[in-house]
Amino acid sequence: MLGANSLPNTKQTQPAGVPAESLERLVLTPSERKDAVVQLIASAQRDLAISVFRCNDFRILDELAAAVERKVHVRALITPTAKNWDRRLRELETFLNSMGADVRRYQGKRSKYHAKYIVADESCALVASLNFTRKCFDETCDFLVLTRQPDVVSSLLLLFDADSNHPDGGLPPGLSADLIVGPEQVRARYLDLLKKAQRSVRIIDHRLSDPQMFAALRQRQAAGVAIQLLGYGSLEGMVSHGRMMLVDDDIAVIGSTALTPASLDERREVGILLRDAANIARLKQFFDGLVRRRPESITRLAEFADPDPGLDEDDD
Repeated sequence: MLGANSLPNTKQTQPAGVPAESLERLVLTPSERKDAVVQLIASAQRDLAISVFRCNDFRILDELAAAVERKVHVRALITPTAKNWDRRLRELETFLNSMGADVRRYQGKRSKYHAKYIVADESCALVASLNFTRKCFDETCDFLVLTRQPDVVSSLLLLFDADSNHPDGGLPPGLSADLIVGPEQVRARYLDLLKKAQRSVRIIDHRLSDPQMFAALRQRQAAGVAIQLLGYGSLEGMVSHGRMMLVDDDIAVIGSTALTPASLDERREVGILLRDAANIARLKQFFDGLVRRRPESITRLAEFADPDPGLDEDDD
């Protein structure tokens, strides 16, 4: 459980002299994920914006209902479609409307609204790779970041409002450089991260299949950069679902984006850059621990001579 002084307390402000990076909290373990989401929702006093790809966890739904009861303006932006979930998305929309939430289906040209983020009271936000489902809270390898960085929080609200009201109007100007928003930014910025790699690239992504990303990885490997891939099969008893890229043990990106053509080019995705040394160290320790306990789980780049485009037919 999070303590009384933990990050989701939206009344907190940044202390003088404390760098912005210290306002981020990385959540890795399944036991912490649901509590982090619940406490962020519970912290909202005025406004709560949540993007939804899948949601079937009763505790999350109950917490959203409780927010409405205490007069929080709860706004939900729901994907227009998700594989094998269209009926459940309609039921979810009906349920959220019935509790008094302000619910909209994404109406833009992109095939899916796959981003996973929440903003509470214009002061604290969550960016995640997970869905708000029982499976993702209990069984999957996923990643979640809580942040009070003002530019990130305000940028997510700008994106939410734009995608709710003018979904084909382009990205809002002035979005934080610590966010990578797809499809407009994601391919170029991921390729730039790979191009700058000098020592190592660690990736967790069970849908890696994009030919251009493979070419970039092979190019860095040929230049002497150590490439390690995880995600195909079980990860220490967890189902691989989340996406993470760690470059040179200096910078990381986590979020909803998979390294597939559909995710890179067609869907609304959101990732967040991490630079804080403590968070980077935790990600490295987490990745290396998976490899150490199950060295056979490492996938060699040479095994992907022919990426399977069929991976794009699924979504998660």
